[in-house]
Amino acid sequence: MGILNVTPDSFSDGGRHDTVEAAVAHGLHLTAAGADYVDVGGESTRPGAHRVEPDEELRRVLPVVAALTGHGIAVSIDTTRASVATAALAAGAGMVNDVSGGLADPAMARVVADAGVPWVLTHRRGQSRDMYADATYDDVVADVRRELCARVDAALAAGVTAERIVVDPGLGFSKQPAHDLALLAGLDRITGLGFPVLVGASRKRFLGALLAAPDGQPRPPAQRDSATLATSVLAARAGAWGVRVHDVAGSADAVRVVAALGGVVRGPAGTETLALPRQQRKTDNGHTERWRSA
Repeated sequence: MGILNVTPDSFSDGGRHDTVEAAVAHGLHLTAAGADYVDVGGESTRPGAHRVEPDEELRRVLPVVAALTGHGIAVSIDTTRASVATAALAAGAGMVNDVSGGLADPAMARVVADAGVPWVLTHRRGQSRDMYADATYDDVVADVRRELCARVDAALAAGVTAERIVVDPGLGFSKQPAHDLALLAGLDRITGLGFPVLVGASRKRFLGALLAAPDGQPRPPAQRDSATLATSVLAARAGAWGVRVHDVAGSADAVRVVAALGGVVRGPAGTETLALPRQQRKTDNGHTERWRSA
């Protein structure tokens, strides 16, 4: 999944694609580089970001979504607002990527259920402006797993079908760098939930901290792509369905190598299958759990 931020203030590429022409050109580039989806977002979710008005978010994303889908490109809409999702789906988007996990707008579940499209439920606590206030965990993998299950249960109760649900552990959202690394190490416990998993580690703060200079200065976002590629390999090996990245070409190549070793992972209904064969059984909480074949 290639990232297309149509924003002036995203942490890595804010302002680079804030005209329709520039955004569409970049979306075409991402697809040519190997993206299966282009994820279009019109509101920054970086730590500390403030919300934009719904009309402004719509102004930013709708022409881009319409133009890209007109080129036959599969588009997901990165939004937490039901009104924006509704308009983007009408313009041709085929997936909703909701970094709030459905918490920001109670109407989102009905929009997704009625449209019958895949919905990415991301783990996050709080809002972008204050997300680190809630970055306290007893066992981050267990806690994220449990809270994702709660979001899945809410989606199912609202009428979203299980085969349309994708989960995302939310690296960088209400988490400190040590939490992000622990989640990467424990991704098999997230994929073990039985839903397709999307991993978004691209250029994030924990990679900058990990690769900091001797004086402690974090590595700049644009210089974190090699580290991002490593996270893409880890995600693919753990059975993730997809990775959300800025630099598509390197991760696409890396994931193809992993797929050649392991097969394919089934994605949400309506998407291509991408990776490792799975067997299914029911877990104690009633969810269908898919275990990778040995």
